[in-house]
Amino acid sequence: MSNAPLMPMATAVWLVENTTITFKQIADFCQLHEVEIQGIADGEVAKGIKAYNPIISGQLTREEIDLSSKDQNRPLQIKSADIEISNTEKKIKKYIPLSKRQDKPDSALWLIKQHNILKDSQIAKLVGITKNSVTSIRNKSYWNYNNLNPKDPVALNLFTQKDLIEAIEKAERRIKREKKQKEKEKLTEQANN
Repeated sequence: MSNAPLMPMATAVWLVENTTITFKQIADFCQLHEVEIQGIADGEVAKGIKAYNPIISGQLTREEIDLSSKDQNRPLQIKSADIEISNTEKKIKKYIPLSKRQDKPDSALWLIKQHNILKDSQIAKLVGITKNSVTSIRNKSYWNYNNLNPKDPVALNLFTQKDLIEAIEKAERRIKREKKQKEKEKLTEQANN
């Protein structure tokens, strides 16, 4: 027997609703019991389960379904099990409640005080505010500067400790590059004199 499809019950619901494949074929494909498939068709099983299209997910092809529809003895073959599951999380902008919005400028102030090697653009990207806001906080010209309280952004869950470490390492590399550049310029200036 081949591997079961992702979400076998939801896939079975879709196959019952959208194909003429026999209950036995669907049961074998989804690795469920034929009685469960009969229950899905009767509306007694999987009432709240949303149908999951195995064609869109790349587990079946329309041709495979057609071939199995024509021959009741032919089992459905799942498409190669090379389904790529990515672990990279995309950063999604989420709604920040009013009560938490003050945390961003507070966090920017904390980063300025604790890690002053970070550029304004880095702080803005980490915290999620504009570069102009960070610059005005650094210059103490922010409209609400007197009410700011430095707060650790990692503790406030604005970003992870890993993000902070990466930003600091990037800033340190930038400072080393700038230092080397200044030394080079000094040496060339001394050589010219």
